Amino acid sequence: MPKSSSLFDFHLLLLFTIFSLAAADAIAAARPITQQFKEAPQFYNSEICPKIVGEDDESDNGTSIFLCSDQSVHVAMTLDSAYIRGSMAAVLSILQHSSCPQNIVFHFVASASANASFLHATISSSFPYLNFQVYSFDDSSVSRLISTSIRSALDCPLNYARSYLADLLPSCVRRIVYLDSDLVLVDDIAKLAATQLGDNSVLAAPEHCNANFTSYFTLTFWSSPTLSLTFANRKPCYFNTGVMVIDLDRWRRGDYTKKIEEWMEIQKRTRIYELGSLPPFLLVFAGNIVAVDHRWNQHGLGGDNFKGLCRDLHPGPVSLLHWSGKGKPWVRLDANRPCPLDALWAPYDLLQTPFALDS
Repeated sequence: MPKSSSLFDFHLLLLFTIFSLAAADAIAAARPITQQFKEAPQFYNSEICPKIVGEDDESDNGTSIFLCSDQSVHVAMTLDSAYIRGSMAAVLSILQHSSCPQNIVFHFVASASANASFLHATISSSFPYLNFQVYSFDDSSVSRLISTSIRSALDCPLNYARSYLADLLPSCVRRIVYLDSDLVLVDDIAKLAATQLGDNSVLAAPEHCNANFTSYFTLTFWSSPTLSLTFANRKPCYFNTGVMVIDLDRWRRGDYTKKIEEWMEIQKRTRIYELGSLPPFLLVFAGNIVAVDHRWNQHGLGGDNFKGLCRDLHPGPVSLLHWSGKGKPWVRLDANRPCPLDALWAPYDLLQTPFALDS
């Protein structure tokens, strides 16, 4: 009898421990994660930089002249609490390697349900001199169109905000460099922003024509005579949508947001792809973009979408390191399981460590 009683007590203790741990995890998940970041150094323009005329003035509709200047380098990024650490590192890397950092304007897009004031304050505290705006993205407009993909992170509505930049940003912003939050630059972003788009192209990005393009769409797509004809008279190549130079004027005139949404509506009826927001861009633009040197998107450093294993750089020079894929450098560093290339991201990490806060 004492033996069975001890066994019962052990099981009871085990159950109590399991429920206690589950409750602790639930509380931790519900509690907002607060991260504090260090203030970045202030960066100044070199003597060769053009002066933005009337940068302290406002236009008739109240928009700053600086915000609308074609001489500014306009950078668009999404902003949320989950990836803000990556965003901060990306901004620091851009400023640090720019010849004209004071001429860069950042356009941050945040979900309408996010705490915009917190995000704005976080950016301002680390970059007091940064030229930036935060725009609210009503993700309900795209949520109804999103189909589940192979990785849940790809289904986040904010991941689709890049398709709506032409509507979200002021009409006076005519050209933008769109960047993901899981990258750092080691070169002057003005070089990328100066990419010539020719007479008709809407966007530019590094192309990868050796990739198996057919793998980005399902057998249902390729077996449909109507759907597969989409790429007739084109030579489509894969490109990563985490780094793009976009002519917003041409995007608006061509109503490309609607064209992307039309493909998303087809996907809701008939599953033609598996990879979130990328395939609609390929369907609309692949084969019709301006190719940028591969140095501007050394992507895939986060591994694949399942395991996020370590990867090496592609051959050739590097201007931008991109941790696309499941593995993010800050997560691996915190877990003390970094990949070798994560050491290249670490110098741009502005997170205030507990030790630094105590000192």
